[in-house]
Amino acid sequence: MFVLKIIEMKRILLLVMSVVALQVFAQEKNYKVAVIGFYNLENLFDTINDPTKNDEDFTPEGANRNNTYVYTDKLGKLSDVVSLIGTDFNPDGFAFLGVAEVENRKVLQDLVAQPKLKDRNLKIVHYNSPDARGIDVGLLYHPKYFKVKHSESLYVRLEGNNNELYYTRDILWVAGEMDGETVHVFVNHWPSRRGGEEASAPGRAAAAGVAKHVIDSLMAIDVNTKVVLMGDLNDDPVSPSMTEVIGSKGKKEEVKPGGIYNPWVDFYKKGIGTLAYNDSWNLFDQIVVSSAFLDPNQSGFHYKDAHIVNRDFMVSKTGRYKGYPMRTYSGSLYVGGYSDHFPTYLVTLKEVTAK
Repeated sequence: MFVLKIIEMKRILLLVMSVVALQVFAQEKNYKVAVIGFYNLENLFDTINDPTKNDEDFTPEGANRNNTYVYTDKLGKLSDVVSLIGTDFNPDGFAFLGVAEVENRKVLQDLVAQPKLKDRNLKIVHYNSPDARGIDVGLLYHPKYFKVKHSESLYVRLEGNNNELYYTRDILWVAGEMDGETVHVFVNHWPSRRGGEEASAPGRAAAAGVAKHVIDSLMAIDVNTKVVLMGDLNDDPVSPSMTEVIGSKGKKEEVKPGGIYNPWVDFYKKGIGTLAYNDSWNLFDQIVVSSAFLDPNQSGFHYKDAHIVNRDFMVSKTGRYKGYPMRTYSGSLYVGGYSDHFPTYLVTLKEVTAK
């Protein structure tokens, strides 16, 4: 108990220091704050058997015994986390939040209707994917901070043995306005590492290539286009899918016009991650931005810093997964956690000029 109190005091002290630092930073200038987040919701399935989805394990009679109690409890747990993402810097939380591992639009509607979220009037962008697991990506957004102008689902073509197609999550592309400024958002959940990291790498490279093709097309029109690429990439910041296909850089000074900055490289090199496996941390849950976000003296929003949400209550305290993100299931046993991933977010600022 004494140790937990010390940990909590340290967290509160860090929070106070962060707020004070932001206040000091803003003393000479006034800024609007927009938070950009991502969260893998770990198999957010409803209880209904959908014949078009591979969801049998997540029905009341299925292996995971996903009944009304489990579903309701999970929604409440997720809302505990989602409701606090970014509130250290903006009381309204995020401007938009990419999500992964959702079965359908209905589960997102149920999530944003939770008591801790319903007053924000969050809106949803979602498309059904052909994914073999029956899961999709989506975008939740606060209409006060982000207005959707265009959205579409980008198909990721994957070929297995004998040129047979296999299916993964589509990439969600959303173009919208953040305080009148156009921002293009790409929400991803790239193919897993099943079969081994090296053997599965071509699938992630293919998914990265789909996003990169559209990003390059946007940059060909205007090199100052603001792009946010986010998701559970099933790769780390130093993996080839990011460094070679996306071409992201971990140092701002190395990012060329139209290039991509990855703020998570230093986190990863320090051993900080968003999910753990075999007592090793990975940082799959990344949010990267185009060069147009990097100039702090611009009139639009610029990147300030990156954060991982890993509050003490989100961490397993005992057992096989001690120290890991507190997951929903251990095998097929419901253990009542939140997600096996920690969420991430970026803080962006826009100077408020006197009129």
